[in-house]
This record gives sequence, C-alpha cells and structure tokens, in this order.
Amino acid sequence: MNTKSNSSNRRDFLQTTSRMALGATGLIALAGLDTAAAGPVPVQDNPNVFGLREGYTPMVSNLVSMMDWMRGVVLGSVRGLSTSELDFLLDKEANSIGAMLMHLAATERFYQLNSMDGRRWGNWPSEDRRRFSVASGLGDNARAKIKGNPLSYYMDTLKEVREETLVRLKNLDDDWLLRTDPNFAWGPTNNYCKWFHVVEHESNHNGQIKLIKSRIS
Repeated sequence: MNTKSNSSNRRDFLQTTSRMALGATGLIALAGLDTAAAGPVPVQDNPNVFGLREGYTPMVSNLVSMMDWMRGVVLGSVRGLSTSELDFLLDKEANSIGAMLMHLAATERFYQLNSMDGRRWGNWPSEDRRRFSVASGLGDNARAKIKGNPLSYYMDTLKEVREETLVRLKNLDDDWLLRTDPNFAWGPTNNYCKWFHVVEHESNHNGQIKLIKSRIS
C-alpha cells in the first residue's frame, strides 16, 4: 500500500472541497448583494403570493397573507349555499354551516379584544357578549338560535369583523406580534401564535363545512 500517495490524495481532496465551499459561500454572498441592490421586496396584491402588504410591517404582512388566503378558501366553500343548506344539521349534536360561520366571526372578534385591547379572555363588552357568545360556544344554544339567515348575513358579519382586524393591524407592528401574554389560557403565548390560531381555526372548520356539504341531499 502506498501510504504517501493516499495521504497526498486526501490532502488534495480536502483542499479542493475547501475551495469549492469558499466559492459557494462567495456566490451566496454575491447573490445577497445582488438582491439588496435590487431594492426592497415589492408589495404584493396576489393572494397566492405571500409577502409584503401595503400598510403593514413585514411579519404582520405575512400574517395578513395567511388570513386572506384562508378566508378566501372558506368563502369558496360556502358560495351559493341556500338558507336551508346553511341550517342543515348532520345529526342532533352537529353544528350547522351557518353557526360555524358565525363561530369564525366570534372567534376573530374575541381575539381582537384579547390581543389588541388587552382584555382578559372572557371579559368582553356587553354588546360583544350579546352578539357573539352563542356562536362562540356552539352546541345546543347555537342550534336553537342561529338559523333562518341567508348567506349574506354571515358574509356581512365575517367581512365586518375582518375589516376591523385589518384596520387595526395597520397600527400594530412586528414587536406587538411577537409580544408574549404570560397569562393566556394555554400558558405564555405571543400574539403571532394567537392569530395563527385564528387562521388554522378557520382551516379546521372549513374541513367540517366541506364534510357537511357532501352529506346534504
């Protein structure tokens, strides 16, 4: 065995790979410089392109992107539904599509009050309690009271609450988004996590809405 030759080959290999790594690092650095030279990331208005939104800070823009995209999916799922379809109950313990739409609006409103106004969860103004508590709780009370409404009723409520959210988010920044509430029910939770929950909550109920639609005869 030629030990000297093998040692030389290993040394050459290490030198070559080191040069390649340095070269790759240089290319990455140059790419970063090129990106910086190209100027700021453009503001997007395409819901399928997440990123900066006019009037919002960068991280809040990403949140708004997710919220807008998920809301579009939910609205697409309920488009054209009649009042009877919105009131349809899969079984005696199921929630109707109409009740779930109000539930989404209620959830968003309560997260506004909690994360933006600093209210303790459940300590809602009387008007909000009157308007949204039934929808928030779902169950028997919602089955008895949330029915007989056209789709426009739910769409208008969702739009009203969302517009309030979007207006208020323009006055909040990334520091607020990352601010942690040490006393939240789940334990220490920042506003980003709270509002991500608003998004994934809509995704969960969208799955239920699609299931109910598939069972309406």
